[in-house]
Amino acid sequence: MTMEPMRDISATEASREQPGNGGKTYSRGPLRGLNSNVVKLGIVSFFADVSSEMLYPLIPIFLTAVLGAPMAIVGVIEGAAEATASLLKTVSGRISDVTGRRRPFVLAGYGISALAKPLIAIAAGWPLVLVARVADRFGKGLRVSPRDALVADSVTPEFRGRAFGWHRAMDTAGAVLGPLIALALLSLLHEDLRVIFLISFIPGILGAATVLTVRERRRPPQESQSVTISFGRMPRPFRSYLRAWGIFAIANSSDVFLILKAKQVGFTTSTVVLAYVFYNFIYAAASPFLGHLSDKVGRKEVLAGGLFVFAAVYAGFAISVAGWHIWALFGVYGLYTAATDGVGKAFAVDLVPEEIRASALGLLGTVSGIAALVASSVAGALWSGIGSWAAFAYGAAGALIGALFLLQIPHKGKFGG
Repeated sequence: MTMEPMRDISATEASREQPGNGGKTYSRGPLRGLNSNVVKLGIVSFFADVSSEMLYPLIPIFLTAVLGAPMAIVGVIEGAAEATASLLKTVSGRISDVTGRRRPFVLAGYGISALAKPLIAIAAGWPLVLVARVADRFGKGLRVSPRDALVADSVTPEFRGRAFGWHRAMDTAGAVLGPLIALALLSLLHEDLRVIFLISFIPGILGAATVLTVRERRRPPQESQSVTISFGRMPRPFRSYLRAWGIFAIANSSDVFLILKAKQVGFTTSTVVLAYVFYNFIYAAASPFLGHLSDKVGRKEVLAGGLFVFAAVYAGFAISVAGWHIWALFGVYGLYTAATDGVGKAFAVDLVPEEIRASALGLLGTVSGIAALVASSVAGALWSGIGSWAAFAYGAAGALIGALFLLQIPHKGKFGG
């Protein structure tokens, strides 16, 4: 008996495997309504985040303590990296819609990110770290919109929040394990950060290889469609959502500032990593619940609640002076992320027709990325020029305003469409 080679499944085959792509659909337990494609993409993100999160809490420490980079440079590096990812999300999302393909972008994106990690290990100064971070986020920008569209393609609308919640839970489970591996390696390797950066390549390439097991329903190319898509062509509710989220995002600086605040309060490198693990544990545990809750009560309400939580957490970071404050704030911050990350993508999908699904997700990512460059640069300048409290106060104010605008978005029904 020979094994049939992996192939893309046709639209006819896919129709017999409802909902969406990926074959087997689960009918019971926490995976009810999901299929094997969604589950596999979650595993891919798990490996990729083990790789990325082994490094994330260590990079700002490496930049400032080992390479001697000032805080303003840390902000610029993180802002440029995230902006690169987000700018590319629109391009990759639109090309994915026009060509009718998802998986090639997903595979290339995860592969590029894995290959970028070892560059940090050989950096003698911050410019090469900038190159490595931009390359890593280039891979993310290439894959995210097609991947998220593939997740949405694979389920029916009533399970969309659950699907994105599962994906974010698996992604964040990797973000829990990654720093724990880094913590163990810090002890074993006597805090040799460069070797840890090299080791992070292994789970990254495993994630990229797992993409090869994902199946894709081939769609006919949209030959009459332009590769570019304008903001004005998007549905009105989606444009309102993009404006509200942009207001928040322009004040939502990189999480490296939370890590550096913990160091400022007196945390050791190992304790910072543990606090970051705690945040990701709460995020992973709450994501399926809050994703499913958005299926029941509405995406907009869950999203707005998440932004109010963000505002409270950043106000807390602005005035925190004790270690227990940092622990509590990191935990509550996990609830904000769980309420907004996957739910925000599901809400975007709700508000647009299927043929521009990846394009809409890409535009959402681009707005977030451009804003991230501004937010992180402003936060770094505020921290250096006034104090850490000013950077966090800026973020809290932006979240409050964004939440108020979000609540004004017109929608029909609990899915917002």
